[in-house]
Amino acid sequence: MSEYNNLKLVTDTVNKAFRKRKVHETVLHSDRGYQNKSKKYNQLLKKHKITVSMSRKGNCYDNACIESFFSHFKATKRYMSYYNNKRFQKRLNNLSPIEFGTNDA
Repeated sequence: MSEYNNLKLVTDTVNKAFRKRKVHETVLHSDRGYQNKSKKYNQLLKKHKITVSMSRKGNCYDNACIESFFSHFKATKRYMSYYNNKRFQKRLNNLSPIEFGTNDA
């Protein structure tokens, strides 16, 4: 997981997936981001015999289910960070759970 969707993240993810599993007849669907159209990325997919599937230009509905999933995933991640690091709790002596857990007192 990364805050930035760049070529390194995309290629590292593909390489990691193929180190863990040798998958055959794989279809990888992506949007039209610059990293997904790069020569290096496409050579990597060809090396692993991955079929490329890409959203149509100007059509956000091609990848709507994945966009929705990651929207919820990121919102959950933000809430967990807030809950554990910033939300002070009376029952924890007005400390956040992280502060309470690392407090030596």
